[in-house]
Amino acid sequence: MPTVILLDVSLSMSRGVDISSPSPEDEEVEPLPLRKDLAAHGCNILLDHFTQHCKLEFASLIVFSSVYKVLMPFTRDFDAIKNALNLVDECDRTSIEVGLMGAAQHVLEEWGNGTPCQIVLITDGNAGAGQHNLQKSMMSAHSRVASQFPLPFPFPAKLSIVCIANPNEPSLQISNSLYQRLIELNGEGDILVPEGGLTKKSVSQMFEQLIKTNFSSYSGTLHCGKLSAPVTLSPPPQPYCRHHDFEVMRVSVDSAIHVLGFLNTGDVSSPPAFSRHLVLPLSAKGDMVMLPKTDAGSDDEGGGNDEGKIPSFCVLLHGGLKRENMVALCQVGENWFGILYSWADNKKKSNLMLSIFVPGTDIIPWMGKLTSLGPASMLPVNPYGTSQNASPFPLKGGLQSDIQKILRHARKLPDKTQSFYKELNRVRRAALAYGFGELLEGLANVLERECTLLPSTAHPDAAIQLQHAYEALRNHDKKDFRQNIAPLKTTFSAND
Repeated sequence: MPTVILLDVSLSMSRGVDISSPSPEDEEVEPLPLRKDLAAHGCNILLDHFTQHCKLEFASLIVFSSVYKVLMPFTRDFDAIKNALNLVDECDRTSIEVGLMGAAQHVLEEWGNGTPCQIVLITDGNAGAGQHNLQKSMMSAHSRVASQFPLPFPFPAKLSIVCIANPNEPSLQISNSLYQRLIELNGEGDILVPEGGLTKKSVSQMFEQLIKTNFSSYSGTLHCGKLSAPVTLSPPPQPYCRHHDFEVMRVSVDSAIHVLGFLNTGDVSSPPAFSRHLVLPLSAKGDMVMLPKTDAGSDDEGGGNDEGKIPSFCVLLHGGLKRENMVALCQVGENWFGILYSWADNKKKSNLMLSIFVPGTDIIPWMGKLTSLGPASMLPVNPYGTSQNASPFPLKGGLQSDIQKILRHARKLPDKTQSFYKELNRVRRAALAYGFGELLEGLANVLERECTLLPSTAHPDAAIQLQHAYEALRNHDKKDFRQNIAPLKTTFSAND
């Protein structure tokens, strides 16, 4: 995923390292490094990792003090970012709010609000002073009208705050609670501080820990029957995390991806995906290998590369899916599925891609439960028939019976509250998956009419729940089919 390196260039970053308790490593350093030099050293470690293991990722460099400046927009030229680090000049005061606003604005301009990003904030543990004080900015954000505090980001993001400071510095101890508050506002992130003291070695270890936590590349094995191949995914798949009422659901992609079967591309259509990844084979050395071009003129390409002469299951699968116009249904975890398919960015180049769905077995409404799929040859009658265009999908469903079921539960509120909302959310998910948004407005009108027709003897909670339901159908996000309408909590009970 795209990464923003957000570097503090205030005057305090030009301070030298405190050597009140020097270590042997410190004594050998002459002259003593400045904090901005240690920050640049850490950034180079991160960029070297991108060059070696994340060649397809995008990174950007933004510097900030009381203003921000995009020194390097999103690019895969990591050497250019290194060169830009050498051109950084110190400025005036620290304003972390300004830096975060700059990062948010740059990401929105380049990627919009739907692309997950990594924000790496590198500072010296100073939360600012005067009007730029972080605590003052966070407190005054609640009373603003024209502008708001930049957190949480308007896009999915993980915020990592990297402190170029000694752990026992008073300024860091004061700022630490503010940094923790930033992480809480964003919803996901961490704070990193050098262990032991501020040295070149401890900064290197801190950035290596950052890489291990947030930028580790994915290495797994793609299985299909008796065939298998080591692969990597770019960008690396992120864990799926969702907060429920009493628990947090967090699952990660397994190291083994199993192909379960194959489907016509037209049957799958364009299902909503949690994330999309480029699938690349790994060489014997564990390095990333780019798939060859699939056009007719690429037969001799890579002829001098020994890796290109080794049979690859990924190349076989990619070519087969493209030629037969099919996708491979695969399992990436427990009750977690995705599809492998050939995707072309132009007429001459295509790639093997993996789209991962949200966890669950019924995430493609027109296909039913994925666990119920099986070989067409096992059925008594071929669902595809003799016609080339015949298909068993979408599964036949009765829209009228679904609406009638919702109305039956609605007339038995509040006894059937849970069943009512279960059926309501099921129809809502199907409508959004099909792009049938007009159905939701029609269903809202039906429920609103049903609310006006309630008899005087009806339970008070019935009218409240019906009003909540039809207003939610009209006001909820029409793009997020995973967002459920929850029952409204009231003071009534079914026994009143």
